[in-house]
Amino acid sequence: MKDRLIPLAPYAALLAADFYLLPPLARDTGAAMLLMLCVMPLAAFITALACGMCRGFSPLLPAAAFALFLPTIPIYYNSSAWVYAAAYAVIVLAGNGVGRLLHGRR
Repeated sequence: MKDRLIPLAPYAALLAADFYLLPPLARDTGAAMLLMLCVMPLAAFITALACGMCRGFSPLLPAAAFALFLPTIPIYYNSSAWVYAAAYAVIVLAGNGVGRLLHGRR
């Protein structure tokens, strides 16, 4: 199992940076909505796409995205933001799947 987790560490670190470092940049509601609905999902998708292109499909990355986002809910958001954890996991799953399709074409 360790040999499957170590290669995902850089991608999990990028997801953690996305989930933990971007929310403090939101100064008002408009900026927060832009971050939550555009910037953070795009960063998560690009990270998963890169992982899929380099490593192939990994179901652990969406699980990591879900697990990494959950602790941000009490830190930055309120309890209604739990749906974003599932949404980001689905976005990462999609990005990883698309990356897997492009895996052999490098």
